Amino acid sequence: MPLRLALKVDVDTDRGTREGVPNLLADLREHGATACFLFSLGPDQTGRAVTRVLRPGFFQKVSRTSVVSIYGVRTLLNGTLLPAPHIGRRNTAVMRAAREAGHETGIHCHNHYRWQDHLHRMTAAEVAAEFDAARAEYRRIFGEEARTAGAAGWQSNALSRTVYDDAGLLYSSDTRGNAPFFPRIGATLHRTLEIPSTLPTLDELMGRPEFPDHTLAAHLLSLLRPDRLNVFTLHAEIEGMGRRRIFRDFLARCRGQGVEFIRLDEEAKRLLAHRETIPVCEQILAPIDGRSGLVATQAA
Repeated sequence: MPLRLALKVDVDTDRGTREGVPNLLADLREHGATACFLFSLGPDQTGRAVTRVLRPGFFQKVSRTSVVSIYGVRTLLNGTLLPAPHIGRRNTAVMRAAREAGHETGIHCHNHYRWQDHLHRMTAAEVAAEFDAARAEYRRIFGEEARTAGAAGWQSNALSRTVYDDAGLLYSSDTRGNAPFFPRIGATLHRTLEIPSTLPTLDELMGRPEFPDHTLAAHLLSLLRPDRLNVFTLHAEIEGMGRRRIFRDFLARCRGQGVEFIRLDEEAKRLLAHRETIPVCEQILAPIDGRSGLVATQAA
């Protein structure tokens, strides 16, 4: 069976949109690959993420991944000592360029910091307002409703799932897991198809002594399985900027191995044509090796 791979790009910051996305568009074009770009659409308040210092594993991750060198001092001050730039308004042309290049686009969030750090303390009305703000900005930029979303920091719960269902999304990609499913949280079964990320992210691997940078592309390739759709989440700020060389190496290796790049929206349509065969799985919060805090996960 051929190896099938879908690429999902989380775009978290103003700089990542402005610099990382064009770099990724060039690299994807060179290697004949397609991706789903999920955009942060509102204010870039990255600097406020300093509040994550109390999360388990935060300091370990920061020391491994060279956060300052990847994101830049200016980005790490956004929303604190510096004003928070509005990502959508400043980067409309870049976002449209991703769509014009033939890639899928969708919603990552409105305010990345607010969603990743505060979702589980927000009321139903606050969650709906946050997602509605992202939908409105997406409509302004692309002239149509978003058909997909992938949550900032893999933070998802019953309230955000209800918002997705109400928005009539084709599918979402909020979790870490092994295969597409319909998520159940508590007693509620949600109707939006979930296609989880199946591979570790680069920032979960880099900086470890067992994974020197020059080995990462080959390691990621070795994790692809022929019996499933492999979904790799990359970040515009990492693979599109600070670790661009690694991603280019990965793309070249994929092309050399005959990996087939799959669009997530097309895969979702194919799966939903046989909706009755899609399993229902519990969605839980669980730790992921190499990542601080808990993330939405497909239960085994």
